[in-house]
Amino acid sequence: MNDGLRVRVLTGADPDLPAFVPDLARLRIAVFRDFPYLYDGTLAYEERYISTYLECPESLFVLALDGATVVGVATALPLASETNAFKQPFVDAGIDPDRVFYCGESVLLPAWRGRGLYRQFLGERERYARALGRFDRITLCGVVRPPDHPLRPADYVSLDAVWAHFGYLPRPDLVASFEWKDIDQDASTAKPMVFREKML
Repeated sequence: MNDGLRVRVLTGADPDLPAFVPDLARLRIAVFRDFPYLYDGTLAYEERYISTYLECPESLFVLALDGATVVGVATALPLASETNAFKQPFVDAGIDPDRVFYCGESVLLPAWRGRGLYRQFLGERERYARALGRFDRITLCGVVRPPDHPLRPADYVSLDAVWAHFGYLPRPDLVASFEWKDIDQDASTAKPMVFREKML
């Protein structure tokens, strides 16, 4: 890619991966502070979160690198290797988690957006899921905020149209709830996360 930007694809079994964990934790905190997540995260929590992916040899990390600096990452893993909070909506809907591949975050620093990386992030994960050969569907989820949220920027554009463009359709019946502390709050609160899916 141009401007010194390159993409590196690693799995959870790759011995090089642990060295990237501190950068990935800082990147998640930086990007998720913005609307709609408004996430007031800590490095300790982030490293614990990433450990779920490190413990799964079939997890996937698509790294966007500017030289040696991580400027973006997309993650994924078999849904069966995720926590129960992610799996339960599928179990309740009668969908076997063993047949679902889950896309975690796609985070990218603002200076590197608009260069086709989001398309590449999705494409790499779909190729990998198909190569594993045992999944019927691929899914991702996003937080739902009210339209009149006080911290919603006037120029905010939802990713809904982007996800739909790539074939990820909303499943309003598949909703998980996760807690985190918003940047303007004193304590953690629960937020709904709605899944989207694409059939493989």
